[in-house]
Amino acid sequence: MNGRGREWIVGALWHGFADMGAIERDGAFVVARGEGAYIWDDAGTRYLDATAGLWFANIGHGRTEIGEAVAAQLAKVAHYSNFGDLALEPTVALAERLSAIAPVPDSKIFFTSGGSDSIDTAAKLARRYWQEMGRSTKTLLVGRQKAYHGMHIGGTSLAGIPVNGEGYGQLWDDTATVPWDDAKALLELIESVGADTIAAFFAEPIIGAGGVYLPPEGYLTEIRDICRDHDILFVVDEVVTGFGRIGGSWFASSRFDLQPDIMTTAKGLTSGYLPMGAVFVAPRVAEPFFAGGVWWRHGYTYGGHAGSAAAALANLDILENEGLLDEAARLETTLHTKLAPLADHPRVAEIRSGLGAVAAVQLADPTEAPGFVKALRAQGISGRAAGQGAMQISPAFVMTDEQVQDLVDGFAVALG
Repeated sequence: MNGRGREWIVGALWHGFADMGAIERDGAFVVARGEGAYIWDDAGTRYLDATAGLWFANIGHGRTEIGEAVAAQLAKVAHYSNFGDLALEPTVALAERLSAIAPVPDSKIFFTSGGSDSIDTAAKLARRYWQEMGRSTKTLLVGRQKAYHGMHIGGTSLAGIPVNGEGYGQLWDDTATVPWDDAKALLELIESVGADTIAAFFAEPIIGAGGVYLPPEGYLTEIRDICRDHDILFVVDEVVTGFGRIGGSWFASSRFDLQPDIMTTAKGLTSGYLPMGAVFVAPRVAEPFFAGGVWWRHGYTYGGHAGSAAAALANLDILENEGLLDEAARLETTLHTKLAPLADHPRVAEIRSGLGAVAAVQLADPTEAPGFVKALRAQGISGRAAGQGAMQISPAFVMTDEQVQDLVDGFAVALG
């Protein structure tokens, strides 16, 4: 147990994705501060952050310029509303900047409060788009096995992680799931139910929380073409991969020329310094809503929050000025090379790496994952498990090659 004692680290807080009984018994791990690729607990112990928080701290921790930009904005106006004809200066500026780097030129930007919001926004927009196009039978939303799309009702229904939907009864029933790695399976579904019933297909370029699974060679472009050929909206979920994590490009959609009809983002947009998400909408999907006379009754109180927009603008400055997209490309190679020897360990089933600043050490026995997280902490590494026993690695882009080696050495000792 660390820090100030049980009453401090348990208390009234209900943790997400947690066995609260176990936390009541064992206590919590309290993060007190961060700097670069490191965090410190409330007892002052330093840890190498293997996961950049929850995939999001792309620029690293402790960047005071973000706080300064936010403070300056909050001193002027913290937030107002973006409903109707209202707007805020930093929100307008951020939308223009995002549209300029969008995979599809002239995309419109709809702001949300985070990734789950972005997914539900995309799901509702896809269905409403086909209504506006006079094709009201196109309502089915298709996802993939192992996929994670947040925890709102829409995202939970779309995702391919059945355990996340247990205990809630029927959520959205107009959804379907296909194997994560077989484009032909999507074709088979289309042949079975008819393209005129399918509104959209959702895909993560790299499956993240479902276990860090890289796409098979050619898979992403094949599903893009299938969607185009059958007039199905292609929704690319870049909540994890967006804003540089794919390595060398702002988005996986740009790197692989996916031309998404809708692209969902969050996490790296602000590097986690404040909550924010953004949905990129290609011109052909936005057109009927911008033609006049159509009200889309959807939005969020804090969508496009002025303080969050200031954080995002400062974050984009850092990513550009410090060449951090190239640093993510460096990490793609370094992680792939340095993690490879761990594949020979008997407790490791495989290493998944080689695309972007992400990787996974798949434990042969998934039930060992909770204990392994604690074993990593004993080696000065803060990590987490994703999917079924996959130890997630998604460092800040500022992590050096030497720090990657420290990470690998810590994994090796924890494996025993």
